[in-house]
Formats: sequence, C-alpha cells, structure tokens
Amino acid sequence: MASQHRDRRSIVFVCIGSDRSSGDSFGPLAGSLLKERGWPNVIGTLQQPCDAHAVERSAAGIPKDCTVIAIDACLGKPSSIGRFLVSEGPLQPGKAIGRRLPAIGQYSIAGVVNANGPKAYWMLQTTSLYQVLRMANEVVNAIEAAWSSYIVESTSVNPELQIPIVQRS
Repeated sequence: MASQHRDRRSIVFVCIGSDRSSGDSFGPLAGSLLKERGWPNVIGTLQQPCDAHAVERSAAGIPKDCTVIAIDACLGKPSSIGRFLVSEGPLQPGKAIGRRLPAIGQYSIAGVVNANGPKAYWMLQTTSLYQVLRMANEVVNAIEAAWSSYIVESTSVNPELQIPIVQRS
C-alpha cells in the first residue's frame, strides 16, 4: 500500500470510534497517535472523535482524489483478539453493534479488540483499555514503518487539502 501511495499529503485516515467506550476508542487512539507523529490528514482523534454519528458527514467532505484508510475496532473470535484485519477495500463501521452505516475507505484496518458475542455493545464497553492502547501503538508503528522510506517526498502539508472536522454535538 505504501509503495502505491507514497505521498502522505494525499492520504486521509478516518479513525472511527468514541472516546466514551474503552473498546471503541481504538480508532480515536490511533488517530491521536497518527496526528502526534505528523500525519497531516486525520479524521477522528481523542479530542475530536469520529463516532457513528459523524462518519457519514466526515466522509462526504473528503476530496475524491485522496486515498482513504479507515481504522476501526471490531469484535471477533477469542483467538483473534489483539490482531488486525487489514484489507484493500472499505470497512463497515458499527456492524458489530447492529448499526447500518455506509462503507468507508479504499483500505481498511480493523483491530480485533474483544470477542464477539450476543452483547456486542457490552463487550466494547468492558474491553481492556491497556489492550486497546497497545494495539493502537502497534498499528501506528506499522503504518510509520511502511511509509518510513518515503518520508523525504512527503513531509510538507498540502494547504489546499481541507479536511472538514465534524464536531460532536
């Protein structure tokens, strides 16, 4: 992925989740870490989360020529907790808790933060924050490593790219 999309200025990370649930904070934690490491186009941080209510509005404001990488938490098999589902193609936010939201991203990274079960919302609420923080660091380190050889050509911010930040109401 990094070799095909070398310029950091044309990449938009949409980090989905809420700072009000430990399991669902994976996206905003990753978004905050990406911002701290100098990625210019990040939607969804701990300060300004991109939760289920904001995903659609945020996605609508992304210029068509950008490459969107969606990051979100998910639930899975107990043996998959702590792993990542990385794919070329969009992810479906809110699926674990029965929400029907539009798919987002040309690429997606879903972190399996806890086991799937009949009470998905409860599983996200009671997920270990330590586990989620460890996973957010791990995914951001992997992103940084993938683009590290292309840093020279992509260190400046593109002032023409205006990514709208949707405020939480």
